[in-house]
Amino acid sequence: KHHPTAGYMGDLRRKVLARFPSTTFYYLPTDIVSQILNFGLPAPLDIQVVGNNIDSNREYAEMLMAQMRHIAGITDLRIQQPFNEPKLTVDVNRTLAQQVGYSERDVAGDILVALSGSFQTTPTFWLNPRNGVSYNIAVQEPQYRLESLQDLKNIPITGNPNAPSQILGNVSTITRGEEEATVSHYNVQPVIDIYGAVENTGLGGVATQIDKIVANNKSTLPRGTQIIIRGQIETMRASFKGLVGGLFFSILLVYLLIVVNFQSWLDPFIIIAALPAALTGIVWFLFLSATRISVPALTGSIMCMGVATANSILVVSFAKEQMDSGMNATEAAISAGFTRFRPVLMTALAMIIGMVPMAIGLGDGGEQNAPLGRAVIGGLLLATVATLTFVPVFFSLMHRNDRLPQDIAADVE
Repeated sequence: KHHPTAGYMGDLRRKVLARFPSTTFYYLPTDIVSQILNFGLPAPLDIQVVGNNIDSNREYAEMLMAQMRHIAGITDLRIQQPFNEPKLTVDVNRTLAQQVGYSERDVAGDILVALSGSFQTTPTFWLNPRNGVSYNIAVQEPQYRLESLQDLKNIPITGNPNAPSQILGNVSTITRGEEEATVSHYNVQPVIDIYGAVENTGLGGVATQIDKIVANNKSTLPRGTQIIIRGQIETMRASFKGLVGGLFFSILLVYLLIVVNFQSWLDPFIIIAALPAALTGIVWFLFLSATRISVPALTGSIMCMGVATANSILVVSFAKEQMDSGMNATEAAISAGFTRFRPVLMTALAMIIGMVPMAIGLGDGGEQNAPLGRAVIGGLLLATVATLTFVPVFFSLMHRNDRLPQDIAADVE
């Protein structure tokens, strides 16, 4: 879900870009939830181009980013490692410098003092006698006196006391250029990061579109380069994989536990027959409420499985008791449906009513847990109907050929 200020930031972004078309403008995550989900990254989306061929990887990343701009809902796309950082290259003419008595080290040292301060070359400290605190002292050219290229050429060169003073422009040539502003590595290999955010849409849909773009451009991938999708997409897929696996494992575990309790393989199967209806209700209710699949929604699905199974156990166990007392399968199923109607309904309604405030998303941050409540409500609505209708019918069909206690007693006699 996008940040509440995303709409405002979108308007602000458009205004800034209209006034400064060459400016790269993006919105960093500010809320604690986004920062945790990003695992320290400055954006939810991170498409990494990993490889040693930096120039080819840069062209490939720009081509990939141009195609990603057409994905609906994706915003703040940028390459984290800009290659257009202004650079000034000072090429010292060693021959001229030696003729006037200077080495390249003397020239480099004077440039370092003028631009960065003398603390880099000759650290100096002053002890304040009043408080006994030592302070760093650095000599540096005032920044307001270095406002142009000519000011840079006029930096004095005085590193050798036995040589006459010179200026930088007399012993060097200064050329303009560009370089990579940020150098990043992942697992030792150089990497170019395409960062982006998602606004007014679901992360899953954006991830699917990104996968298509990456798959369509694999044929043009530079040799030795690979594409890795990280950020919240990686977290989302890992979480979904674990939760979906946990959902089906919970169903299997519940089934095996009921097998041990009922000493039968058939009755537990009848009990979990209501769970497909619960899954259908979850999907149906999430669709009607325009709620996307998320970690809270899957967590609510696992909770719903437990309640739906407990209600089915009430019906099946009572039907088994009725059959043991002499009823046939159909009569036992009908009796169980009528007798357990109130307990099943009360259990389901208590859970549904308790989840209504959460499903509405009341309170600060309530929208984060709203999918959990909606999943539970939708699943229990259909699961309850299935428990009171489908499970008794299914029970009567599965046990229609069972021999009744009186028949067994007659055979014994």
